[in-house]
Amino acid sequence: MAETPPQARGGTSPSTPEPGEETAAEGAATGDRPGTQPGPRAGERPGSAADVLPDVDGEEEGADPVWKRLAAERWGQSRMAGIIGVVILALAVGLTLFQLYIGLVASMDARQQRVIHLMFVLVLVFLVRPVTKGAFGRSAPGIAIDLALIAAALAASLYPLVYQQELASRVGAYNETDWIMGAIMVVLLLEATRRTVGMVMVLLAAVFLFYAWIGPLIPGDFGHSGRTYQRISTYSYLGTEAIFGMTLGVVVTFVFVFILFGALLQKTGGGNFFVGLAYCLTGRMVGGPAKAAVLGSALMGSVSGSAIANVVTTGVFTIPLMKKVGYKKHDAAGVEAAASTGGQILPPIMGAGAFLMAEYIGVPYADIVKVAIIPALMYFGVMFFFVDILARKNGIGGMSAAEVPTFRAVLAAGWHFLAPLLLLIVLLLNYVTPTQAGLYSCGVLLVVAMVRASSRLSLRDFLEVFVIAANNTLPVSIACATAGIIVGVVSLTGMGLAFSSMMLSVGAGNLFLTLVMIALASLVLGMGLPVTASYVVVVILAGPALQELGVALIVAHMIVYWLSQDSNVTPPVALAAFAAAGVANASPMRSGVSSWKFAKGLYLIPLLMAYSSLMALDGPVLDVVVAVVSGCVALAASAIAIEGFFLRRTLLGERLLLAVAALLVLVAPEWAALVEGALSTTVDPQWFVLAGSVVGAALIALQVVGHRRAKAVARTVPEDGGGAPAARDRSGAPAGK
Repeated sequence: MAETPPQARGGTSPSTPEPGEETAAEGAATGDRPGTQPGPRAGERPGSAADVLPDVDGEEEGADPVWKRLAAERWGQSRMAGIIGVVILALAVGLTLFQLYIGLVASMDARQQRVIHLMFVLVLVFLVRPVTKGAFGRSAPGIAIDLALIAAALAASLYPLVYQQELASRVGAYNETDWIMGAIMVVLLLEATRRTVGMVMVLLAAVFLFYAWIGPLIPGDFGHSGRTYQRISTYSYLGTEAIFGMTLGVVVTFVFVFILFGALLQKTGGGNFFVGLAYCLTGRMVGGPAKAAVLGSALMGSVSGSAIANVVTTGVFTIPLMKKVGYKKHDAAGVEAAASTGGQILPPIMGAGAFLMAEYIGVPYADIVKVAIIPALMYFGVMFFFVDILARKNGIGGMSAAEVPTFRAVLAAGWHFLAPLLLLIVLLLNYVTPTQAGLYSCGVLLVVAMVRASSRLSLRDFLEVFVIAANNTLPVSIACATAGIIVGVVSLTGMGLAFSSMMLSVGAGNLFLTLVMIALASLVLGMGLPVTASYVVVVILAGPALQELGVALIVAHMIVYWLSQDSNVTPPVALAAFAAAGVANASPMRSGVSSWKFAKGLYLIPLLMAYSSLMALDGPVLDVVVAVVSGCVALAASAIAIEGFFLRRTLLGERLLLAVAALLVLVAPEWAALVEGALSTTVDPQWFVLAGSVVGAALIALQVVGHRRAKAVARTVPEDGGGAPAARDRSGAPAGK
């Protein structure tokens, strides 16, 4: 969950991550893998049942422990690095044990939990992320800066704990020491954000802080009475809706548990099992490796929720195989990036934003899961359809029988990994709190893993799980804490109401235009913010505008959450696509364009959420069925229109009709409003849904019927007049038929 957490699972790479909430380092740091062929993991006995599984999360035999690699990456090969490695291990173990304590006992005040959690996180950030990436970061001045920041982080974190009663007694009348300590915490957090997330989020938070101070000089609706820097500092530091507010609280309460679950799953070899399962189910189909990438990333993403984490784990196995069977490098990267991005929208464990959504809306997380499952499956369905079209268009077949493990062999090697996942789903759907469900699932995973030699953990493995979990939570916690500053400013100044009013005014009260504006705002913010932070900022500013236009609260949040994922797959900043391009040795921008095409569901399905009954699970069942069926037809029609191919090359007229059919379904109420405005007559939007579905289904059916006829002809006329095999097009039908 890298965001659900961006979490990469698996052995963690010690390399410094690129800006973004989900990074390759978060992703299970896979280490430098010697290859992508199936084989035993490090420490595994050759010839075991696990040998049939792909090695997507292993590490080199004899590699140093994760904590030593993290220390060496930051501090170099020195005696100091060895000492720092032990300190990193101690802090990671301390953070994990603290999280387990509050999860199992929960006897500590919520604010105290968040303060202590952030203290661990800040100290770890300044230990493992250098002040600069150059030589200065390892020089004496650079080390001195980091040590000073660590001391300041400890002081600023311990201050509200030690003086808790005194601070409570002077709420609203804080003294000079209080606001100075608040200013120190804000500066520390912004510096940690620069190191783990990127400079853009630092600048955005700084702009919001400046806005809170400069308010009286701003004309128009966005002007306000202004706040003193003392008030801004103390509110950010000691307020209930800022740094230590809900956004960080969700990480502490829910997200970390699932980061730990993912780290356990990856370290025990669960990732190998899920990818192997995907390959045995789809590997021999047309375009099998790409379909396996979609299914494998869906399975992995359902328990990790991190796009880049999925790319750097499953991608090192799926991308080479896609290239091997004929996919272009940038298309292989695009498929993996788009499929991995879907992990953050697929239950049971979605991105961290989904847990935030539950808290903001005030509903159980199980309700979020229930309304999210159908749209998520539709997203992966249209992706599956896209890669099938691409395979047929380019004449790409499947893998050979020798390359694909049997379902029985894969199940025999890893069936025990299904138990904790099924338990997690059952507990969540039965309204057990996410924290308890995650802890129970971790316990069951640990038990079943220890039963079998192929997945049994040694003491070093246990310690590495702690370090992986702690390292993976750094960008999430820092991003959510900094997002808390922005939330605090919005609350302090009333900016949210002004922004929502502006969106309604600019959009002229039109839902479609408002959705387009939100998508653009999300894309722009996504260029520098991690997914969770982008969701938080957009939803607090634009969410009320959607509600004003009649969109249900949970639907409005889900729309914004989906649109916030686009920074992973949309150029010019497509983080998951760029990571996949590195694995595929492809052009980053071409990979980004390809992933943007395959991930079209991120933009089209939110339209169905807004305009149909897709998420109205408590309404009439028939309405939901109609929304799902018509939506699937629209998505399929749009995929064929974009790609220009299905079972044969699609003519220009067909492509235009397919595009129109998709639009009729996706935004049916807008068509009804257009007709009403032009002809002064009322038309039920369902007529447009019906028309679009019929046209789209008819055009698709014509290709299916034509393809079957061509295959029948090919069987009866196997050779041309000269006795040579008849020429065939890429669909497999005789050319010209």
